Amino acid sequence: MARFMRLEVVNTVLDIGLVPLFYNADVETSVELASACGRGGAKVIEFTNRGELAYPVFTELVKHFAKADPTLILGVGSIIDAPTAALYMASGANFIVGPSFNPEIARLCNRRKILYMPGCATETEISTAEEYGAEICKIFPGETVGGPAFVKGVMAPCPWHRLMPTGGVDATESSVSAWIKAGAAAVGMGSKLITAQAVKDKDYDGIARKASECVEWIRKARAK
Repeated sequence: MARFMRLEVVNTVLDIGLVPLFYNADVETSVELASACGRGGAKVIEFTNRGELAYPVFTELVKHFAKADPTLILGVGSIIDAPTAALYMASGANFIVGPSFNPEIARLCNRRKILYMPGCATETEISTAEEYGAEICKIFPGETVGGPAFVKGVMAPCPWHRLMPTGGVDATESSVSAWIKAGAAAVGMGSKLITAQAVKDKDYDGIARKASECVEWIRKARAK
């Protein structure tokens, strides 16, 4: 069962502006990666459902951080059907993210007061998802659909959108700033933040520093 209310999750995502995402089949490594992101100020973490061991690893993460760092908000990404969403929700997922929009997942999450951030690639998809209660829509794949220009374009007639581009957001000030200034409410960042090399080298402090930098870049971009 989720430990955080949906509004808490929404407000934390919007406040921090960065949602790191990753998958790793090893529990110990996953704990270290999530801890690193949390130390860097990125307290909302998306563990992606991209491997056969994703579910058991996620359940261990939930158990670990319930004691080690209760402020960390764990959710699950790459969810494309309601049964899988329900499975993770029963294990403590505080939010659900998908690469696409699924009405059945939206209904399930609304029923259980769980945040659902569906993937959208057009204004029609964004608006439809919002009609089903989506507070934040994931723009995916961010770079492919048009980059920051797409966000700026759809925000012009619909300034109430809360968009989180994922895919094409680099861990650089110029990239992060471009998305935020275009109107993105937050950004999702995977391999550009949690690089394969950093994982291989177990450079968890380096990941924490980079996460902290990204959070600061978001603050700076919002202030301008």
